[in-house]
Amino acid sequence: MNYTTQIENDYILVSFSGDIDLSNSPQSRKILLDSVQQSTQVLVNLQDVSYIDSSGIATLVEALQESRKKQQPFSLIATSDAALRVLELSRLDKVFSMFLSLDEALQG
Repeated sequence: MNYTTQIENDYILVSFSGDIDLSNSPQSRKILLDSVQQSTQVLVNLQDVSYIDSSGIATLVEALQESRKKQQPFSLIATSDAALRVLELSRLDKVFSMFLSLDEALQG
């Protein structure tokens, strides 16, 4: 897994790539929870995620819950087919705010 963060005035964009699995989900958890603490809005770009397992999904859910406690938006953007398939199977595609692009997320 690789990641980048882009910090803007009113949001943090976290972009993941590669596999998100048990071996690196603690790192992705720290990245997302730190982002939730630092910003008023977190956008997570999953466009280049080739695989995500249940530990990665649990990390996304935990970050979403922390965002909700702070009453701040937490959205997924440009979700890859692999990540979208897992989210749909777990019916979490109905739980997360999901957008096709960063522009759409910022407008939405």
